[in-house]
Amino acid sequence: MESLTEIREAVREDIDIITGFQKAMAWETEQMSLDEATLMSGVEAVFRDRSKGTYFVALSEGEIVASLLITYEWSDWRNRNVWWIQSVYVVPGARRRGIFTAMYRHISKESSARGAAGLRLYVESGNRDARRTYESLGMDSSHYTMYEHMTP
Repeated sequence: MESLTEIREAVREDIDIITGFQKAMAWETEQMSLDEATLMSGVEAVFRDRSKGTYFVALSEGEIVASLLITYEWSDWRNRNVWWIQSVYVVPGARRRGIFTAMYRHISKESSARGAAGLRLYVESGNRDARRTYESLGMDSSHYTMYEHMTP
C-alpha cells in the first residue's frame, strides 16, 4: 500500500465494498458467517435513511481500503448527538499504517463541525491492540460497562 489519498463519506456505489468488509470483519472477529442478503440490506438502509448513520471510507491509490460507520445517540444532558464509531474495517494489507488514525482525525473534525457532543466507540475488552490505538488518539476508557441483550 502506498499513501492514503482521501477520506470521504461513502456513496451508494460503495455498498458492495462495505458489505464485503463487514462480512470479513464478522468472520475475523467472531467467526460469524453473516447472511449476505440481510447484511446488504442493512448497509443499504443507512443510505436510504441518513438518520441511521453515515459510512466513511478511506482510499489509497484510488482503492477503498477501510470503512467505518457513524451512528448517533441523542444526549439529553448535552442537547445534541454523540457520534458512535462502529463497524471499523481496514483491509489486512493496510493495517498498522495509520489508516484508522487518519479516519479518526477526519471524523473528529467532522463531528465538531456538525455540532456533535463527542465521539464514542466500544471495543472488545481483550483487543489490546485496538485499545492502545484508541488511547494513543486521546480517547479514554469510560467508567461505563456495556450490557446487551440481542435478539436472534
